[in-house]
Amino acid sequence: MTGPRDDAPLILGLGGTSRPGATSERSVRRALEHCEQRGARTMLLGGPFIAGLPLFNPGSPERTDSERELVDAVRRCDGIIVSTPGYHGSLSGPIKNALDLIEDTARDERPYLTDRGFGCIVNANGWQAVGTTLVALRSIAHALRAWPTPFGAALNASLPLFDQEGGCIDSATDTQLERVAAQVCDFARFRRLLATDRS
Repeated sequence: MTGPRDDAPLILGLGGTSRPGATSERSVRRALEHCEQRGARTMLLGGPFIAGLPLFNPGSPERTDSERELVDAVRRCDGIIVSTPGYHGSLSGPIKNALDLIEDTARDERPYLTDRGFGCIVNANGWQAVGTTLVALRSIAHALRAWPTPFGAALNASLPLFDQEGGCIDSATDTQLERVAAQVCDFARFRRLLATDRS
């Protein structure tokens, strides 16, 4: 079986915590697998990477290698899927910090996440935090000029969702992740077709 074509859409995944095997990282990994099954290229910046980013300082021009890697990935991607734990009704600090770094693209020809689909995945130990965190994540996507997908995955991490190897063992969860992946990939291809028609 051949891999994705070099001109296939690139979907960036952000998700995870400093804890190995976090549900938020496993869920974005699974969503990216669904993207690959649809012919997309994927890139994951997972928990250890995100947790290791320094606190975003908009007043300083200095950037670490990891910060530059994230900003470069954002510039190259055709779509993004963000998976966050729900902490006290909102995003985790490291995920918000990673998204804040996208401010470095503000003066680009295509600033922030303009014209890119934004898939939302929220993992929380209970349904209440899932709902409020999903609203917060969608609001951030709008602020970054992205197109949040119509469907957002809401995962109750208090239930067994993944096995020890990271495989999804809950069919309803896997269906949600597949739907997010499909909508991000379809939007990326739509934008490419639209850009070709205009050229």
